[in-house]
Amino acid sequence: MKPHYNLAETRTPDGARLSLHEHDGTYCIRLNGQDLMHSMTSSSEVLLGELAADRLATKNPTRVIIGGMGLGYTLKAVIAKAGAKAVIEVAELMTEVVEWNRTHMAKLNGHLLADPRVQVRLGDVVDTIASARPNSYDAILLDVDNGPIPMVRAGNFRLYSPRGLETMKGKLKPGGRLAIWSASPDHTFEARLRAAGFTAQAIPAKLFPTAKRSAYVIYVGDKPALDSEEWVPKTERSKPPRRR
Repeated sequence: MKPHYNLAETRTPDGARLSLHEHDGTYCIRLNGQDLMHSMTSSSEVLLGELAADRLATKNPTRVIIGGMGLGYTLKAVIAKAGAKAVIEVAELMTEVVEWNRTHMAKLNGHLLADPRVQVRLGDVVDTIASARPNSYDAILLDVDNGPIPMVRAGNFRLYSPRGLETMKGKLKPGGRLAIWSASPDHTFEARLRAAGFTAQAIPAKLFPTAKRSAYVIYVGDKPALDSEEWVPKTERSKPPRRR
C-alpha cells in the first residue's frame, strides 16, 4: 500500500486547520481532517470553468475573476478557452494555498500560475470584487467555502447575501455571467439570485465524469444584456408617442 503524506498545514483566519495531503499522485485539501477538495473528484470544478467558456470564446479581450484557487481545475478550464488578451484574476484568501499550487502541486495545475494572463489577487475575494470598477468582468466564478452555506468562514455569507449579489451584478458587464459552486441544492439561494435580477439556473455537477449521479450544484446567473442606446425603461415603453 502506498503511503499517505501530509505535505503542509496552516490555519484559516477562523482558526480551522487546513492541510494538504498526497497519495499515489493524487492531492487533497482538508479542513479539520475533512476532505474539502480532491484531485480525483474535480469534475465539478472543471464544469465551473467551462460554464464561462461560451462567454469567453466569442469576446476578445475578456476579464474573468475566479474566487478560490483550490487545486487549479477551474483556472485550467478557463485558460483553455480564454483568448490571448484575456485577463484572468485568481482571488485567494490563503497565501499558503497559492504556494502549495506552485510547489507541491506544480505538476498538477500549479504551472498555470505562470501564464502571463493570470493575475493572483491575495486577500478576500469580497474585497477584490468590491474594488473593481462597474461593468468590469465578463464572468465571475466562485468556488468559495461550501457555497451559499459557509463551512470554512461564516463571513463568506457576504458573497451570497442580497447585497453581495447586487454588488457582483454591478461588476459584471451587460450579458456577463456569475457561476457559483455549491455543495448542495439551495432553493432559497436560487430565488435570491433571481431577486437580484439574474436569469438563474441550477446545473447538476458530478464528482467525476463517469459518476451515475450528481453530487453538487452550480448556480449560474446571467446579467441581462442591454444596449444602452436602444434600451428604454418599461415605464417609458408604455407611454404613447408625443404629438408634435
